Amino acid sequence: MRTDADTDAEREGYGVRGAARAGGRRRTVSYALGVEGYQALTALIESAWRELNSSDVSHRALCLDAVSDLLETGRLTQDDADRIVERLVTVALSDEGYQVRESALHAVCTASTHYTLPYRVVEPLAVGADGFEPILLEYVLGVLGSTHDLAVLPIVERFLQHPQSGVRRGAADAMRELQWSLASQGDTG
Repeated sequence: MRTDADTDAEREGYGVRGAARAGGRRRTVSYALGVEGYQALTALIESAWRELNSSDVSHRALCLDAVSDLLETGRLTQDDADRIVERLVTVALSDEGYQVRESALHAVCTASTHYTLPYRVVEPLAVGADGFEPILLEYVLGVLGSTHDLAVLPIVERFLQHPQSGVRRGAADAMRELQWSLASQGDTG
């Protein structure tokens, strides 16, 4: 569904495609925040989802980078952020292109720094963790640790002995995050 904000942004050259022509995604995000506020943020995200059907892998990755930039504003509602992350998780698990999967996981990591992601939203990443390349697995472990949900402990612990040092480091960082969360809960409970 096209909105007036979406049409205005595209007319001004600030849609996801226009972002590349206008000097980058940051200008698109600035436009969205300054002109239309929340409605423009959601219109830009919808534009990115539509353009994600492109056959050009680089363009699809650019669309996901734009979504990441919009998540970085921290201005979406928690429910909208959860829905966006669910879709990003699906892309990270289903797209055959490394560049697209990396962009999707990067956007999920960005979301995890600005929103509290419930485990149920990112659980498919835990289930599919063994299918990721080591560098992408580092993203997955970071996201799982950020949920502060102890249900991820067995998954994260499994990777403490991984042959790749980056994965082991990611698992150790996620464990520290989970331990911090457990200690914090003990302090308040």
